[in-house]
Amino acid sequence: MKKNVLLINPWITDFTAYDFWLRPLGLLYAASILRDRADVSLRLIDCLDRFHPGLPPPARSKPDGRGHYLKLEIPKPDVLKAVPRRYSRYGIPIDLFLTELGRGPVPDLVMVTGTMTYWYPGVQLAVELVRQKFGTVPVILGGIYATLAEDHARRFSGADMVLPGPAEKKLLPAVGEIWGNGAVRDADFPSFRSLPRPALELLGDKRFLPLLTSRGCPFTCTFCAGPLLYDRFEQRDPAGVVDEIADAHARYGTRDFAFYDDALLLKHGSHIVPILEGVIDRRLPVSFHTPNGLHIREIDRALARLFARAGVRSIYLSQESTDPDVIREACPKVGRGDLETAIGHLVQAGYRREDIHVYLIAGLPNQGVKSITDSVRDVRRLGAKPRMAYFSPIPGTRAWRDLIAQGRLKKDADPLIFNKMVFPYLWSDISPEDYGELQALLNE
Repeated sequence: MKKNVLLINPWITDFTAYDFWLRPLGLLYAASILRDRADVSLRLIDCLDRFHPGLPPPARSKPDGRGHYLKLEIPKPDVLKAVPRRYSRYGIPIDLFLTELGRGPVPDLVMVTGTMTYWYPGVQLAVELVRQKFGTVPVILGGIYATLAEDHARRFSGADMVLPGPAEKKLLPAVGEIWGNGAVRDADFPSFRSLPRPALELLGDKRFLPLLTSRGCPFTCTFCAGPLLYDRFEQRDPAGVVDEIADAHARYGTRDFAFYDDALLLKHGSHIVPILEGVIDRRLPVSFHTPNGLHIREIDRALARLFARAGVRSIYLSQESTDPDVIREACPKVGRGDLETAIGHLVQAGYRREDIHVYLIAGLPNQGVKSITDSVRDVRRLGAKPRMAYFSPIPGTRAWRDLIAQGRLKKDADPLIFNKMVFPYLWSDISPEDYGELQALLNE
């Protein structure tokens, strides 16, 4: 008999949240891995589904699918009391979640994902409600939270098993342990390329879909979790990626795809170039978005033109800073003149300067406010749009270790204070007044 597996993408608890092409792709890969090696029936409750049929139509939504989550203000946790902002739970109402729990069969296993470490209250709530409904059903927690804050997740999530790292390494042995010998077939997936496609059909709304063509990043920026999440950089077969895009468009009518890669453009001649050329050759009427940011140094004239021809509509560039000291110490993936050159190529290919977004980081240890404001003005001088990415101390990164060494953070700190909106109030060189001035500068 098939085993019933319930998958849960929990709520976000934060000061702010926006659906920026966000889908639980890791959970969907875990679902496909389990389905490939066991006889299972899968069902997903996505607490972040803005288009759930039990909800009224979203009041504000962009044509490409982005938009605001439904939210409910909730009390701030004690460790965040010093932050003078409202705190909310984003996603479907709890009553609707409980209704969804009761719709399907009693699960033989529940799999929960966790994204940002400081969103763990949503994980706790989902596990608690599952316990109330189904009692001792086995609950497995995976995802970024389980990987970066494993000890905290084991102590506080409520899950029976916490599985850090990529799903293919530990999920199947764990499920075999729960269900007994013979329940799971051969568990070997030697590489990222060998994984089955993610179970996209489990998503309710498919007007946009996530797309992962590579995993990991060879760069070691001091603030980035990439090397902690994946121990090597791997790229998929380009033809297989094009097939996945074409299949999703044919099955679901999906026209917008968001690249989730951390290093999409590396080795671009043998990777993203044949992917985009394949899309053009098949005349697929689709558009692409790059929310994770693109490595600027890789963008040459030919690649920029290919972007335009293949339908890369949203351009987000990973500059992080124009301060030479910050670049040298924290993110040596860019060099002097790289940004101006890349923007020039994109403009020549037909992109408007004001539609090119450039990520800048704020709040790094020892990063002064002048470094940030100068970077914002440098981007503005080039005609592009600066997008502030506020630093969050990610456990295990060099920046996190620096804060511990400086006595600003404790090693066993509650992940709630890793929230990107907390830094001006608790441990940064940037004051709340500086933060307000930065916001005003960005809104000019």
